[in-house]
Amino acid sequence: MAWWDDHRDQKTHRSPVSHLLARVARPGYPSVPSGGVTSTTERPATVRAGRATMAVACLIVFTAQMATTIYLPSLPMIERDFAVSRSFAALSVSLFVVGAAAPVVLWGRAADRLGRRAAMLAALGLFVASSAVLIVNISPAWLLVLRSLQGIGAGGAAIIARIVVRDLGDGDALAKRLSVLSIAFVTALGGGQFAGGLIGGWQGGFVVLTAAGVLCVLGTLTIPLGKGRSEKTGMVRIYLRILTVPAFLRPTIAAGLGFATIVLLQEVAPFVFQRHFGLSADQYGVLGLLFGLAYFAGALLVNRLAGRKGSPWLMRAGALVMTGAGLLTIVLWLVPAIPLTAAFVTFVALYCGTTFGQAALFPSSMAVAVSEVPGHGAYAVALCGFVAQSIAGIAATFAVLLHENVVWASVATVLSLSAFLLVRVSVRE
Repeated sequence: MAWWDDHRDQKTHRSPVSHLLARVARPGYPSVPSGGVTSTTERPATVRAGRATMAVACLIVFTAQMATTIYLPSLPMIERDFAVSRSFAALSVSLFVVGAAAPVVLWGRAADRLGRRAAMLAALGLFVASSAVLIVNISPAWLLVLRSLQGIGAGGAAIIARIVVRDLGDGDALAKRLSVLSIAFVTALGGGQFAGGLIGGWQGGFVVLTAAGVLCVLGTLTIPLGKGRSEKTGMVRIYLRILTVPAFLRPTIAAGLGFATIVLLQEVAPFVFQRHFGLSADQYGVLGLLFGLAYFAGALLVNRLAGRKGSPWLMRAGALVMTGAGLLTIVLWLVPAIPLTAAFVTFVALYCGTTFGQAALFPSSMAVAVSEVPGHGAYAVALCGFVAQSIAGIAATFAVLLHENVVWASVATVLSLSAFLLVRVSVRE
């Protein structure tokens, strides 16, 4: 029987109810109702297990993101203590990001073949070990190697955490759960940088990361997780087949385009705020808290409305908000007569609007995409994350070439508009 016939209602013409029962009964995964809707007959133990799983997944996502943000305030100290250039110190951040993104699809394979727990413990073990060695490392070369390994472990743990959340159910309930992970992500975004400033040293930051990693390991050992399964089809063939499912590919690319818009904005924003509006680095840092609140608000919107409005509606709304904010940003730069203070307030508001839209778009798009591949949830989540990060990485690479405000604002708007058009096609179908 063809892979498509095994996993797509369009070919088998199964009713939604029979499709739901078939997915719940699939061996090797927790028996949680698809869509995450708790039935009146569901045992309290199952509910508690789901909540514990979500708590551990949030801790893992928080820790993985904090591995970047808690490290940022220490970069000048890294430059001084290791006697390296500023570019070399910054490379330790870039290699962490590359390490986190590159092997994502392999972690998806490991989660499916070895089981969620074994794959998660492997990723967390690598993260904890590299973090612990970084505390005592004094070699510049090993700093880069260990940060790369730390990124591989962090990226693997984060994507497997999303796979574990996917196992709890898909559809709109998955969007709600992913929005909770987004809240954990944005908390680490601001909280990690704040904590790094308080600690005042790179060794202390790695101590915190090591301890947090150990807590993640302990949490992973206490929650029910899906077992591995024998898969006759090769990994490459599975990923290629998933890529042939338009209902998966369109929202996945839309999520990546939205992510790329934010990455582009984050790269140009420091120069806009500091050179165009005259803000200091400290003042720009304070604005980060405001942008974090905007992301938090978007994630909270998904959490509250996913059950009532549905994920397709939320991803369309998020993409529309981002597109509207982009168009208004172009207008802002085309009207030179706007007073500087008014332009500053307007730009901050539009930045927050774009961030808010992305927070609504990304988890909703991911939920819609992975729900279209019920037979290979781990692969779908991993591939969705890889595609989104790859698109964002390309945007980050080319963002350095965009210096004129109207130019980068136009590019950002085109990215958001493309995401919106993809979402509209997905919703119509």
